[in-house]
Amino acid sequence: MRLSNVWFTALSEDEQGNMITVYGRDELNEFVQSGKFKERVEITWKYEADDKGMPSDEVAELMEKVEETLRKAMEKDKLSILSSVYTGGGEKIWVYYTRTTRVFGERLNDTLASFDLLPISIYTEVDPEWEEYLDMYEMKEWAVD
Repeated sequence: MRLSNVWFTALSEDEQGNMITVYGRDELNEFVQSGKFKERVEITWKYEADDKGMPSDEVAELMEKVEETLRKAMEKDKLSILSSVYTGGGEKIWVYYTRTTRVFGERLNDTLASFDLLPISIYTEVDPEWEEYLDMYEMKEWAVD
């Protein structure tokens, strides 16, 4: 399975009417169909939002560093695949599909150890059909350039 780096961006709204930027990964059909990535991990970082629901430049820069560091660590041996990122309404959510949440958690702790304590929370769910990803992927038709 070859992991692409093809992404699209779409805009959505949360229940409170805040604009949400959706960054979705394309070309993951082989991973979805493989049946090897049955667990979904959502990492949520709540932040103080500006008037548009977005993080400050300083916080956004730190989030970018965390995202890059974590993605490299999780995807290097295809333990986990980053499928989507949601930003807006005072929170950023990274969605990974993983082979095992136990190893994901261990690698997460090891990878983020070099950062100061981050205001993140973790949610996991068994999602062998990639329902969250497929719901998000429907937004591709409204992708923005």
